[in-house]
Amino acid sequence: MVDVVTFGEAMIRLAPPHFQRLEQTSTLDVQIGGGELNVAVGVARLGLKSAWVSRLPKNPLGRLMLNRVRQAGVDSSHIVWADGDRMGLYFVEFGAAPRASSVLYDRAYSAISAIQPGEVDWGKVFEGAKWFHTSGITPALSASAGEVTREALVAAKQAGLTVSYDLNYRGKLWSPDKAQVVQEPLMQHVDVLITTEEDTSVVFKIKATGKSNEKGFTEVSAESYKQVAKKLADRFGFKAVAITLRENPLVWRNTWTAVAYAEGKFYDDVKYEIEIVDRVGGGDSFSAGFIYGRLAKNSYEAAVRYGNAFSALKHTNPGDFNWATLAEVEGLLKGASLRVAR
Repeated sequence: MVDVVTFGEAMIRLAPPHFQRLEQTSTLDVQIGGGELNVAVGVARLGLKSAWVSRLPKNPLGRLMLNRVRQAGVDSSHIVWADGDRMGLYFVEFGAAPRASSVLYDRAYSAISAIQPGEVDWGKVFEGAKWFHTSGITPALSASAGEVTREALVAAKQAGLTVSYDLNYRGKLWSPDKAQVVQEPLMQHVDVLITTEEDTSVVFKIKATGKSNEKGFTEVSAESYKQVAKKLADRFGFKAVAITLRENPLVWRNTWTAVAYAEGKFYDDVKYEIEIVDRVGGGDSFSAGFIYGRLAKNSYEAAVRYGNAFSALKHTNPGDFNWATLAEVEGLLKGASLRVAR
């Protein structure tokens, strides 16, 4: 029996070392990750029990994925296994200002894109669980993946779970208009929406207002994003909306914070200055920390604070997974020192 169930694709990640380009490298670092799996790993690191549902190919790459999932302490018993299908891949080129990091996907026709309604026994999956999480990446993979996403959302609500959904727009998977048409009907089954300052504008056409600075760039305050969160809650009837806010003046130096609207109240937190080792999975770590804070502390204020701190720590380790501990998160919340821990 688990606390949190997530559903979605995970891929094998390949990256050239030492800021090399794919065209020049002779070696690739191998990691694994994917939005919903990253969340399952994150909540497990914080002390909750989690399960990840997906569809994997019966081949060595599928088994590699399974081994890493188990190593991270995540229940893999509900994975659907497929003969003859493939594992999705993605390649990361790490940049440095003025060259941004970039991602190249090789995920077409992956095993999960062929998943069909009825393949997963959602009633069994959700037995005894408290929370279900998925994201906008999953329905973007294929029409059938979208149907299964809806099937899972409906079943989770029927089973009495709290449902969270990370909008997680990916322009390399679908257009803004398609993302809106497919996802708006899904929102009736969602309790908690997690999104970014950009994705809300792209998918739901709800934009924050700002002022132009002396350089001609539009500056948007956290207060403006609080109003975006309220508009989303009013429009779709969400119990809570959380928006993560990133400023990236340099590729490897960012600021990170979050705001939320829930139960008629606004919540915010400190702004972290972060030195980035790897930003992939930062938003997923916020989701994991938010879920932990809400379930373990029964508080949306705690959800924002734990999500914000857990995500800030994620940026400091390589790979998609967050290897931070609950003690490290709570130390950061108390104002942990940057001196060497001896």
